[in-house]
Amino acid sequence: MELINQVICGDCVQVLAGIDSPFADLIFADPPFNIGYRYHSYKDRLKSDHYVAWTKEWMAACKRVLRPHGSFYIAIGDEYAANVKLIADQLGLVMRNWIIWHYSFGQQLTRKFARAHTHILYFVNDPRHFVFNDLAIRVPSDRQLIYADKRANPLGRIPDDVWDGFPRVCGTFKARQRWHPCQMPQRLLERIIATSSNPGDCVLDPFLGSGTTAVAARLLGRRFVGIEICPQYAHRARIRLARLDRQTKGSGPLDARETMELGRLIADMAVTVRQLRTDDRLARCVARQLGVRMGRVRDYTVQEVLDALEGLR
Repeated sequence: MELINQVICGDCVQVLAGIDSPFADLIFADPPFNIGYRYHSYKDRLKSDHYVAWTKEWMAACKRVLRPHGSFYIAIGDEYAANVKLIADQLGLVMRNWIIWHYSFGQQLTRKFARAHTHILYFVNDPRHFVFNDLAIRVPSDRQLIYADKRANPLGRIPDDVWDGFPRVCGTFKARQRWHPCQMPQRLLERIIATSSNPGDCVLDPFLGSGTTAVAARLLGRRFVGIEICPQYAHRARIRLARLDRQTKGSGPLDARETMELGRLIADMAVTVRQLRTDDRLARCVARQLGVRMGRVRDYTVQEVLDALEGLR
């Protein structure tokens, strides 16, 4: 079976059982949370013990195809986050971070505080040998942005484990693929992929859904394998990938890769184009940080960044 750069329609446990050897450098999994979402081909309301048993089954299938230096991220809700951690321990995965994705447009609940977060558990196979590209995700520190402190690390800081800059993809958002009930923000997936894989590596998503992981992987120069149990979703994801007409056009003085990296940086910093145009210090920090991410000896100029913003609207 041809896997690489394919959307495969099937049950991820069964599909992965037919793979002989590890191939995935990075796995991102966003399984059904067992909270009653309406999917085409899956009942999201299993008995708790059945759901936990199924979770162990698909996690074990993924672990078997994860390469020795690989990383494994799992997005999960409150109800089963602890179970995922315990299963990972049993499988020999090592936790690096328990990330909280805090988003706006939280879900209103009855007689409970509004839910405005998702857990993203980050594991590795080998805690001594794994990919973590910190320069690809560093952002300016407050010492740089607010105080212009020359003692601040010129490379910026690594983001903490509470991620705020990625709003939930709601039904009215332009980025929403309206045929799927649950979609991750592309910029969030780009952060994970840029951090925990290298160009040319293979990214596996066993619950591909709307195809965002595959889109992000392709834009960042990674290979992908997407598995989706629902024929309608798999078909739509293939169409989405086919329409990915090189969202890689450069803008102004920046080439395609630089323009994309500028977009990621702005998302990571949770700043707006308008703020960059009106705050000279902020624009200088962004120009300098973009140089860090791109490995440039010479910083970008503020004007180069401002000219490139036209392509990010």
